[in-house]
Amino acid sequence: MVSLTGKVAVITGASSGIGLSAVHALLNSNCSVLGVDIAGAPDVNHDHFAFFQVDLAEAEAPQRVISASSSAFGNRLDILINVAGILDANSSVETLRDEDWDRVIAVNLTAPVRLMRSAVKVMKEQRSGSIINVSSKAGESGAVAGVAYTASKHGLLGVTKNTAWLLKEEGIRCNAITPGAVHSNLGRDIDRSKWDIAAFMKMKPVHDIHANLMTGEGKIHPDVLADVLLFLASDLSRGVTGAVIPIDNAWSVI
Repeated sequence: MVSLTGKVAVITGASSGIGLSAVHALLNSNCSVLGVDIAGAPDVNHDHFAFFQVDLAEAEAPQRVISASSSAFGNRLDILINVAGILDANSSVETLRDEDWDRVIAVNLTAPVRLMRSAVKVMKEQRSGSIINVSSKAGESGAVAGVAYTASKHGLLGVTKNTAWLLKEEGIRCNAITPGAVHSNLGRDIDRSKWDIAAFMKMKPVHDIHANLMTGEGKIHPDVLADVLLFLASDLSRGVTGAVIPIDNAWSVI
């Protein structure tokens, strides 16, 4: 069993889906966890769990998150897992609305960067830390999602690799995962009346390939991703940094 005893983690998107599964995985490994989400607190009853509700698109939110972690668990931060993300309306560059671009980039790219910046200040003092960014198959392909989401997830991979290289001598690791289709709440709040159907239909053959690769229940369960996140958070992955790990039933090899 992986042990994270004495470690402190911040996990965004913690109220559901991948984030909530990661919360449970780390708590079960004796880690202290601050969950962060714009939604309300999840039903987690654990002495080593605290929750902070905030809109990560707000400029001051990342520093408030780190302060909340410090208040709950002391001035230590070993693990940052950036899960929180939102979709656009599957928009192409022709149909994209400015407000959708701004919001998606703010939540999916700017917020993780700001959180990393705040977290690294603490991690550098410890000369250790693990940062894990949840990107997407859309971070490596242009044919699976809208333009804003695709750009944000491509950008997050660039941030991951750059950070891994520049902080490798500080004892700080930075990795990413690129999930395929996952059982989660992502996209459920989108106004379907604004959905770019024409763009989606051009991507549908790519989605169908992925669907044909699925087994059992189809979409990947968040617990599968949480197991990989736990590995990357732990010292078992101490030699791994700058890695991008696909979790998509071989979709990425096509």
